[in-house]
Amino acid sequence: MAKKRPQTKAKPQLIDGEIPVVGAREPCPCGSGRRYKACHGRAAAHAATELVHRPFEGLPGECDWVALRELVPAATAELTLRDGLPEGVPSVTLATVLPMAWPALRRDDGSVLLGLQNDTASGDISRDLADTLLRALEAEPGTPVQGRRAPAEGPRLQDLLDPEGPFRPVVHSGFEFWVPDAENATPEVAASLERANAAAIPTVRLSGVDAAYWCETPEKNHLRWVMPHPEEQLLDALARLHAAGRSSLGEGTRLVGSFRAHGLTVPVWDLPSGISAKDVEQPAAEFAERLAAALAVAEPLTPEERRARGGLTNRQVTLS
Repeated sequence: MAKKRPQTKAKPQLIDGEIPVVGAREPCPCGSGRRYKACHGRAAAHAATELVHRPFEGLPGECDWVALRELVPAATAELTLRDGLPEGVPSVTLATVLPMAWPALRRDDGSVLLGLQNDTASGDISRDLADTLLRALEAEPGTPVQGRRAPAEGPRLQDLLDPEGPFRPVVHSGFEFWVPDAENATPEVAASLERANAAAIPTVRLSGVDAAYWCETPEKNHLRWVMPHPEEQLLDALARLHAAGRSSLGEGTRLVGSFRAHGLTVPVWDLPSGISAKDVEQPAAEFAERLAAALAVAEPLTPEERRARGGLTNRQVTLS
């Protein structure tokens, strides 16, 4: 007679919200007896590949979030948490880049730096950053936080940050904000700081309009302006101005195209090397008024405007 298999007591199954992320070939923590990849890992894998078109939508300063993620070398912004700061955490600061590309850092004094320009494990940057932030708030002071795949049902930044909180980016000339005392930094951090400072392009955020950033390069300067308007409507408006010869920011400047980043459009102007950020403040404010009027026009584009739009579309570059 065949031997009877010993009876094993079934493990209590967890509800979906309690199931942690594990290796694909490990047993699923829910207790089903199947491998994680064949059970609850399916949802996690789907979440890891599904791209969120506008990950920063709904956050205060969405356009500046995009700029700091894609365009600005060195910048910080204080973050306001929806539920306030935990005990022992004096501040939470968003930073474009951290030493050694750490996703986050809990400083010796308990404050948290959250890195924005890092590779993310899923298609939702907001969820990945929220997971990193939560782990940084609980990390031991003086330790970096490493990257990982965020739980598929975990919170997003929109769940953690105060929707009414201010978002005021501060652009820096270098990365000395990494450490309170750069002279006493570890050799690894000092070397990373030196490399980052050498690669940083001088950048200034304009004060008269939102999310417009002047930058200096060896050959010419540029203005890169992240705009919140729907892409099709914005391109139509830019085409109307371009066809009318009203799309420049003054003599020697030229609207040359745009970036597409995280669901928003970023028009780009070439500027002569002699034009500083201060010089472009007034022309940018005047252009904002012309753009507002062009955005309000509902008539179809003329043949000349359609040609101008085609030229602008052909010069679009997708960053994300």
